[in-house]
Order: sequence, then structure tokens, then C-alpha cells
Amino acid sequence: MQNIQIWHNPKCSKSRAAMQLLENKNIDANVVKYLEQTPTKEQLKDVLSKLKISAKEFLRTGEDVYKELNLKDINDEETLIEIMIKNPILIERPIIIKGENAVIARPIENLEDLLK
Repeated sequence: MQNIQIWHNPKCSKSRAAMQLLENKNIDANVVKYLEQTPTKEQLKDVLSKLKISAKEFLRTGEDVYKELNLKDINDEETLIEIMIKNPILIERPIIIKGENAVIARPIENLEDLLK
């Protein structure tokens, strides 16, 4: 079985659902509690590349800190990555990485597709 990693927030229902799906399929994933183990700049860039999205698309726009920092007007990739490192709550979740591919498991079907 290929190594699978999940960037997990136990307080998030979608993240818990992704964990449950992995457990139901007997997949022993490497769990990264990214709020405690903040990803590095290199890790964020790698995941963005695997997701094929921009840093802007990776932000949780409903978070208070998003509004407080007025991030809707910032488009610079490096700046947004630095902000996510300082405020990991802004990172969309859950992220599942399998080899050179990754998905945001919202909806959960994205994870099911990745596991096929």
C-alpha cells in the first residue's frame, strides 16, 4: 500500500470523516495535526503543487483571521504562504496526500477518488 498522509484537525467534522473513511478501508495513514505541527514553506509549496491550486485557493475564507488580516486583497503567493505558516488555521482541510497526488477531502468523494 502506498504511503498516505492526512493533514488533520480533530475538531473539524470533515477531517474526522476523512479519518473515518481511511480507517474503514484499513489504511494506516500518517496523521499530521497541522495546527500543532505547522507545515514549512517547502511543505506548503509541495502540497499546493500536488493539489494544482494557488495559495489563495488554499485559504479558509470563513476564518476570523482571514477577515482580520484582510486577505481577500492579497494575491502574492509567497506572502500568503508566510501568512499560512503563522496562522495554520487558514489552511484548508483535510488534505490527503498519496504519492505525487493530493486532494482536499471536501467533499469526501475527493478522497474516495484519490484512493482508487
